[in-house]
Amino acid sequence: MDDAALLHLANQLGESLKARGLMLALAESCTGGMAAQYVTAIAGSSNWFDCGFITYSNAAKQKLLEVKEQTLTQYGAVSEQTAHDMAVGALQHSLADIVASITGIAGPDGGTESKPVGMVCFGFALKINQPHNQTNIQVTTQTMHFTGNRDAIRRQSVAKALDTLITLTLSLDL
Repeated sequence: MDDAALLHLANQLGESLKARGLMLALAESCTGGMAAQYVTAIAGSSNWFDCGFITYSNAAKQKLLEVKEQTLTQYGAVSEQTAHDMAVGALQHSLADIVASITGIAGPDGGTESKPVGMVCFGFALKINQPHNQTNIQVTTQTMHFTGNRDAIRRQSVAKALDTLITLTLSLDL
């Protein structure tokens, strides 16, 4: 996935968020802020992008996003459970209405048989406004297995996050 393709996805996402009056936040680990880099490359992104959390270490995940120690101990940093907690934490610690989290193993080292290089877990959290000023949080998670070198895995991860956010926002009523 080249720069132009990632910028195109970021622009599409921005248009969809702006049309719906939604704010975005990102919680990134293995991508190290790459998703936020493409989002903020879009002129006017301050109208729909609130903030990004780069939580590379487990300590940062716990401190900034309130990922539970038990989650990290039981499932590991690269898990749908951690991606879930990262997404919810980013939603709670931002002005965002929608969040994507990304945690994975970009390589070339760090993979295991059960969690190989290229395994990336995603979380997507969305605030759903209910009657009587109630707010629900809807969270979905997904695991993908990408191939290629470190840069390719990170770019594929960003593309997957942006594409899924586009799909989620387009599914919401205007």
